[in-house]
Amino acid sequence: MQPANLLFIMSDEHSKRVLGSYGHPMIKTPHLDRLAARGTRFASAYTNCPICVPARASFATGQYVHKIRYWDNAIAYDGCVPSWGHRLMAQGHRVTSIGKLHYVDSNAVRNGFDEEILPLHIVNGVGDLLGLIRDELPRRPGSAKLGPEAGRGESEYTHYDRAIADETARWLNQEAPKYRDKPWALYVGFVSPHFPLIAPPVFYDLYPEDKVPWPDMYEPGERPRHPFTDAMRKCLCYDEAFDAPMVRRAIAAYMGLVSFLDDNIGKILRALEETGLAAATRVIYSSDHGDNLGTRGMWGKSTMYEESAGIPLILAGPGVPRGNVCETAVTLADAFPTFVEGLGATADPRDVALPGHSLLDIAQGYVPQRTILSEYHAAGALCGAYMIRHGRYKYVHYVGLPPMLFDLERDPYERADLGRDPRYGQVIAECEAALRKIVDPEAVDQLAKADQQAYIEKHGGKEVILKRGTFRYSPPPGAKAAYY
Repeated sequence: MQPANLLFIMSDEHSKRVLGSYGHPMIKTPHLDRLAARGTRFASAYTNCPICVPARASFATGQYVHKIRYWDNAIAYDGCVPSWGHRLMAQGHRVTSIGKLHYVDSNAVRNGFDEEILPLHIVNGVGDLLGLIRDELPRRPGSAKLGPEAGRGESEYTHYDRAIADETARWLNQEAPKYRDKPWALYVGFVSPHFPLIAPPVFYDLYPEDKVPWPDMYEPGERPRHPFTDAMRKCLCYDEAFDAPMVRRAIAAYMGLVSFLDDNIGKILRALEETGLAAATRVIYSSDHGDNLGTRGMWGKSTMYEESAGIPLILAGPGVPRGNVCETAVTLADAFPTFVEGLGATADPRDVALPGHSLLDIAQGYVPQRTILSEYHAAGALCGAYMIRHGRYKYVHYVGLPPMLFDLERDPYERADLGRDPRYGQVIAECEAALRKIVDPEAVDQLAKADQQAYIEKHGGKEVILKRGTFRYSPPPGAKAAYY
């Protein structure tokens, strides 16, 4: 594969179901749809953890969460495990980030970058300490603001995303031409469509409230019951304040934020064309995780359903098949070998055991023999949750609780949980065996909780953390977090 520059654009909390090229009938995402048309769209892409900080640590290191032990939104990437940026910098490639990273702090070189522009990291270097408490899941009352605040307007995040787009266009015009000896890598991290669900009016008004789709299985009698998700709803009490008009405003605002994101990406792609860099640059778009968006009465992320654990992933540029849809299951951990190969760097022998494979090769038809993994050990989790794809089946293993099983070929919207159906006992046994080849669920559950308990003690103990409360989301640079 011919070496080329790499522009990686990551959004936050973008469900692949809300994207035109992934089949949404109403959403307006022309720039991302054109990117998919001239490249490869991965139909079965997943985050390695459906919450921000661990997902981004897996993305950086190419390793699964249980290997690197960045478990939640308080235990963040600190540069101690080598990232793809470290590997590229060591071989003379320029590596720059613009926007949200969500690591411990802004030590660029330690994080695997030559420079960080407008970085967003965990709050005060400690992040969401409340999410460490898992013996008795604490109620998070700030979550109940999601519905009442949803609607038209501006937020700290919309201002931040515009600044990220402007700074990226400036970098492509003024900085990129300085690095001609070797291909460069530019990471761009937007926050949209992450809540608060407040969308700029010009984008909010694209989606009349009476026309937006109603969430699937939203009515209380339709919501599936499982001990894990039941406990999560009580802890992450997003839906408790919602009424029907709020639901429609929230959906309209989320869709408006997706179109706002697409518009900002359009500005970057135009800058790439206008600078003459497009022909020598591969572009990858993805998100750190999705958003339940009211489905099954759940909002935010943190579940293994497709809306939350599934992510959009689009790759375009030199050597990438055009107009292609790839069904092979992939994850954010595949970014590490993709970046190393794509820039023409030499693979480090120490990385031979990484679970990922180059997306450039997978787009060309290579199907790696492996089991992809997503796992969750963070806020609202009674126990460790582990998800794998096993052919047409998605299997979710909960330590000490009944599993979930979905036939995604027959039931792509996951309306029928087969996890307790005796007719699927053999399939469940096969899936569990495949999972245990890559992780010991019980041992990892204990390890995560032990690490989290150590962090709790480090920060004054459970009662101190409970009294302090937590924030709803990490503010952009220059803003302060509001605690609840």
